Amino acid sequence: MNKKLFMRGNEVIAEAAIQAGCRFYAGYPITPQNEIPEYMSWRMEEAGGVFIQAESELAAINMVYGASAAGARAMTSSSSPGISLMQETVSYLCGAELPAVIVNMQRGGPGLGNISGSQSDYFQAVKGGGHGDYKLLVYAPYNLQELWNLTMLAFDKADEYRNPVMILGDGVLGQMMEPFYQMPYIKPALPEKTWALSGCRDREPNVIKSLYMGEGELEFRNSILQEKFRKMKEQEVRFEAVGVEDAKLIVVAFGIAARIALSAVNRLRREGVKIGFFRPITLFPFPANELLSLAGSARRFVTIELNAGQMLEDVRLAVNGKSDVLFYGRTGGMIITPEEIYEDLQRLRVSNSGQ
Repeated sequence: MNKKLFMRGNEVIAEAAIQAGCRFYAGYPITPQNEIPEYMSWRMEEAGGVFIQAESELAAINMVYGASAAGARAMTSSSSPGISLMQETVSYLCGAELPAVIVNMQRGGPGLGNISGSQSDYFQAVKGGGHGDYKLLVYAPYNLQELWNLTMLAFDKADEYRNPVMILGDGVLGQMMEPFYQMPYIKPALPEKTWALSGCRDREPNVIKSLYMGEGELEFRNSILQEKFRKMKEQEVRFEAVGVEDAKLIVVAFGIAARIALSAVNRLRREGVKIGFFRPITLFPFPANELLSLAGSARRFVTIELNAGQMLEDVRLAVNGKSDVLFYGRTGGMIITPEEIYEDLQRLRVSNSGQ
């Protein structure tokens, strides 16, 4: 029987990682994700794993590189400025095809910004903050149940694709507490890590690298990576859609902004307004085809984000000019209220001749 627990969001991620088989964690303190390394500092020892408080974010992500290369399920976590410091090695992980889970509990920016929840790292996560043609599989949970479920899934998908996976949360999700079900971990049938640097007494040495200097070598390697990313687009898209069938206006939001926006959408639907809700759960791969199927001249979209309009660009690309796409957001760690969204959506409804 699944147990119902009451925990803080950051602690949910940490415990889910342990349950999923994470046995190496390296990180460096930064608000608002400090409960993750704090929890790991004692829980990892109980689980027989390794916890390291590194001297910097750069050190932490490179330790994860080494542990992953040796075959361990490895994870790091940080917040926006710390994730920026890790970007070079994130590119190296992708180039070397090494699995890892990276948690970003976003805070206000740019620069040091503040410690409030934000969503302004969307571009960094989805478009690639480091160098080269690479992608991360990016999950955007919006409640603690999804923090649990998607953290477990992230380790499996990282191993399946031999690619880093990012959990893109925020300071609100990381600090909030609510009940959730501790779903048991069921290990899928994944291929053995025959590529890992696990000692070679009885086999030929393995080589893990991202440097390819031979004629055409790197292009061939990139073609392998791009095929992997195409497979993700075909098989890994996740989203939630509510009331979109008859909607004249569809709200698109992710993460904590989606949770806030859904309250306003549900209130309007109770009042008889034809309004829908669409939530990307995977930011890469983005549910572009699913949004395109909803687009049309009689329907408008509005993205709601805690940034200056980043996912907005992907929604506009997805609908391909078939619908107007509007934007409402706040920056600098300012949180939108359901009442603000309700009032804004009311104004949009009044201005829409189709309502």
